[in-house]
Parts: sequence; structure tokens; C-alpha cells
Amino acid sequence: MPYREKPPAISRRRFSALAAAGVVAAPSIARAQAPWRPSRPISIYNPFAPGGVTDVHMRFLAERAAKTLGQPVLIEPKVGAGGTLAAAQMQHAKPDGHTLACMSINSLRYPHYQDVSWNPLRDFSYIIGLSAYTMGIVVRTDSPWQSIEDLIAAGKREPEKYNYGTSGAGGTGQLLMIEVEQATGSRFTSVPYKGGAEWMQALMGGHIDFIADAAQWAPFVEAKQVRILAMATEERFPKFPDAPTLTERGIKAVGHSPYGLVGPKDLPQNVVSAVHDAFKAAMADPEHDKLLAQFIQSSWYKSPADYRAFAEKYFHDIKPILVKAGLAKT
Repeated sequence: MPYREKPPAISRRRFSALAAAGVVAAPSIARAQAPWRPSRPISIYNPFAPGGVTDVHMRFLAERAAKTLGQPVLIEPKVGAGGTLAAAQMQHAKPDGHTLACMSINSLRYPHYQDVSWNPLRDFSYIIGLSAYTMGIVVRTDSPWQSIEDLIAAGKREPEKYNYGTSGAGGTGQLLMIEVEQATGSRFTSVPYKGGAEWMQALMGGHIDFIADAAQWAPFVEAKQVRILAMATEERFPKFPDAPTLTERGIKAVGHSPYGLVGPKDLPQNVVSAVHDAFKAAMADPEHDKLLAQFIQSSWYKSPADYRAFAEKYFHDIKPILVKAGLAKT
């Protein structure tokens, strides 16, 4: 056995003092590492209107996460500013885990073309990525337009006559249609709504001519009340295999619109971990994928680090696209 020098002797008095100090320090260390538990109900601000896909999804997850966290998780609508109001209002909350927000992709766009009092990379703590909207262009089944080519032709013949519903100015739906217009020379008029439930009522009531946004419309397609003209996805969607993509029709436009859960800046790591773990467990519920399938969405799980990395990259990559669309200045 190799020789090891013996450590210097410690007097019994000093050893007792160090031991006593250790006894005092140990509980402090344990408290710092202890799992976080909420002391009262948690509020999650929802950027879109009650009854929409986001609202239904968040309530599903909240109910299950509450069982893990031991406190009710309440979904509160904070509608406005193109789906950015929820995160914006949450930012001033105390970073104790009791006030959070569902953040739409719009929060990573708005600072590029609108003066806001927050920075999406500086003012939020990223917790977990949840899902992504599947985008498409749809009309009522009694519409004279049978294909995306019919719609484009109408938008060329009578520019800006026909209206479409979206989640708001600068949202994914409007960006999608700007790309379609730039690629085809057609022109349409965007009408903003607070959420999918509202724009579907407007479509079915004949107040708008088509929808270019997330698939709140999917159940209406199955009920044969709505027809898909084109999907804004990279490939055909398995649930609707006969619906072509815009790319197939020579229009390079794909709608990307994920969302997730964020907290105020400086949210302690043990709070981030506890909320992340509770919602990740909720996403693992077998009924979760069934719920998302109703609106042709899929899980978009991101860890806190991965979600922040996505946000940082998207925030920088999207600006040239917004400049090209005329929504942002160089």
C-alpha cells in the first residue's frame, strides 16, 4: 500500500468547533437543495381566448400538474397584443413560481417590429416546451374555392376583397399569408381575433372568407363543415393525406408556431425543476396525445435549456424574415 502523509493533527477543541459549525451549516445546505413546493395556487396566464386550443390544452396539463405539485393550477386568460400579453404581464410577478405564463411564438417576434417594455431573452425564465400548432388554410365547404389555386386567383382578380382570420397582427397566420402573397402576387385582408374559438365562429357565420392559422378547424373538417385548401406544413399531414401542402403547390411557406411555459426572470432553479417535472409528467399521460390529435398537434417537449436555446436562435433568425415581410426595420 503506497505511503500517504498523515494530515496535521487537529486539536480536540478546534475539531469540536468545526463539527458544531457543520451542524449549523448542514440544514442551510439542505434547504437550498430541497425540492420546491408551492404554498398557494399557481396562476398561468394564457395568451389566447377561453375555449381555444391553447386554453383546452393548458387546462388539461394544469389539472394533472396540480396533482404532482399539491396545489391548484389555474389558467387565466390574458388576451391581447397578438398573443404576447400573457408573458408581458407575468414578467413583473415575484419570481416565486406562483405566477407563470404560456408563451406563444409571437413573443419572440414582436420586439423586432413593435416597441415593448420587455425582452424575451432577458426577462423570462424558460421552463418547458409544450406543443406546436399545425397551420393550414381552410374554407367552409360551401365556398366556391375548391383548391388553393382558386383562392390565389380570387386574390389576384380582386385584391384585398377577401378576408381571413388569424390570431393577430404579426402572428404566424399573417406571416404565412404575407409569404403566400409575396410568392403569388395575390392580396387579402387580415382580420385579427383573440383565439381559435372566435375565428371559427366568424368563419362559420360568414364574417370572413377563410382561415389561415392553427388547426382549431380540424374537428370542423372531420364534420365536413370546413375544407382544407392547403396545409402549411413541410409534408402532408397523416390525418388529412389528401390535403396538399403549400410547398407542393409551388409556394414556399411553412407555418412554425410552438409554445411553452415560462416564468419571470431569476426564477430559482428548484422552482424551474419542480414545474418542469410536473408538466412533463402531465404530458406523459396517455390521454395527452389523444387531446392534441383532435387539433392535429403533437408534443413539442423542450427542457429548460433546450427551450432557451430554441428561443435565442429563433429570436435572431426571424428578424430577416420580418424585414422581408415589411414588418420590421433593418
